[in-house]
Amino acid sequence: MEEIKIWTDGGVIVDKKIGAIAVVINFYQKKKFYNQKINNISNNEAEYLAVIYALKKLKQLLGKDKIKKYKIILHLDSELVGSQLIGKYKIKEKNLQKLFIIFWNLKIDFPNLEIKIISREENLEADRLVKNILFEKKLF
Repeated sequence: MEEIKIWTDGGVIVDKKIGAIAVVINFYQKKKFYNQKINNISNNEAEYLAVIYALKKLKQLLGKDKIKKYKIILHLDSELVGSQLIGKYKIKEKNLQKLFIIFWNLKIDFPNLEIKIISREENLEADRLVKNILFEKKLF
C-alpha cells in the first residue's frame, strides 16, 4: 500500500493573539505546503486545527474514494494533541472536545490513518511555515 506522509504544526503568540497552522503533504514524490493565519486561539487549538485542515485538504486533493487506497501517516509534534487523537489522554477542555469530534468525523474517511508523535526537530518544515506567519518572515 502506498503511503502519504503529512506533517502538521500549530503555534500562537499569546500576547499578540496571533495564531497559525501549517501542513506539509508528501505524496507522489512531491511536497505541498500550506499555512494559514488563525487569530484568537490557543496553541492546542492550533495543533488540532492543523490536523483537521490537513485531512480536509487531502480529501479535497484525492477524493473520498481514493484516500482509502493509501496509508496516511500523520506526524505532529504536540504530545498532548497526538495522545488525545489516539485515545491515550482524556480531553478535558470543551474547545478541544469540539475539535476532537470534528477530527473523529473526518477520520471515518481515512481507514488507514496512522498518527505519529514526533519531536520538534523532525517537524522543521511545518514549524517554519507556522513561524513564517507568526513572525511574518519569508522562509520558503
